Amino acid sequence: MITRRAFSFLSRRSVYAWRNQSNDARQRLDISGIYPPIATPFNEREEVDYQKLDHNLTKYAKFPFRGLVVQGSNGEYPYLCVEERVEVVRRVRQALPKHKLLMAGSGCESTRGTIQMSQRMADAGADCVLVVTPCFYRGRMDSQALINHYTKVADSCSVPVVLYSVPANTGIDLPMDAIIQLSQHPNIIGLKDSGGNISRIGLAVQKTRSQGFQVLAGSADFLMAAYAIGAVGGVCALANVLGLQVCELAQLCVSGRWDEARELQYRLIEPNAAVTRQFGVPALKQAMQWFGFEPGVCRWPLQPLCEADLQTVREKFSSNGWL
Repeated sequence: MITRRAFSFLSRRSVYAWRNQSNDARQRLDISGIYPPIATPFNEREEVDYQKLDHNLTKYAKFPFRGLVVQGSNGEYPYLCVEERVEVVRRVRQALPKHKLLMAGSGCESTRGTIQMSQRMADAGADCVLVVTPCFYRGRMDSQALINHYTKVADSCSVPVVLYSVPANTGIDLPMDAIIQLSQHPNIIGLKDSGGNISRIGLAVQKTRSQGFQVLAGSADFLMAAYAIGAVGGVCALANVLGLQVCELAQLCVSGRWDEARELQYRLIEPNAAVTRQFGVPALKQAMQWFGFEPGVCRWPLQPLCEADLQTVREKFSSNGWL
């Protein structure tokens, strides 16, 4: 079980930390810690169900999360209109304690759209924005195009920007040379890397740490490995279901208790895979139901799991002692 001391360590860290950068010392938002990328509950008419959202937020408040990621990939953000995306963020900010960070997904396909969405998220109460790589014209999204995109967004945004690389969804791994150059921007403070390539994550840490740049693991199945090479936290879908356990793994890593961390990491790998790359958001929402949350249905074209897939997901949790 996670200790009271661990709770204090993870949930009450100072929001701001000073970082030294070559000739300049500047204030940067400290994003270290664990974040669940929360699901967006829909009712049977596929409308956002704010009552279910409030129920889930009440449960999340009991966990030692650093904050919440709202309108990330697990929030089904591509299926929401602009007003829905902003309203969900606004509602979460109203319910979220002030010491908890709200990281809002604001990525759009155009730079213009991303700038507008990022400012609307800031106005709705986001502490920082998570900006996914534009990908529809992926053949033209080389390093320079992405550097130009993120630079314009960061120049225009009133809150800090976190880069978001999720190649399984976008087909684009944010190039390392782009990460290194963008880490020097005063309003770009970190990277969420969901690719799972530990060598790449380690290189990103090594090449950007002098800038005070912060790297977050994008999944619980490589969280321990990411901490071991310098990541400062994680945005983990599995934290929607096993929030205490993912936070405990983080605390074990931060405390250098690697043997205990390894055993816990082993038990999280299979359930994490089930609710991410294997079956995705429908599996995540089903697992949330098992653990007392109210995730609602998915928006079409996402479909619920068939019975065989449902049993597979249940087995991944039960065989590792979680059900």
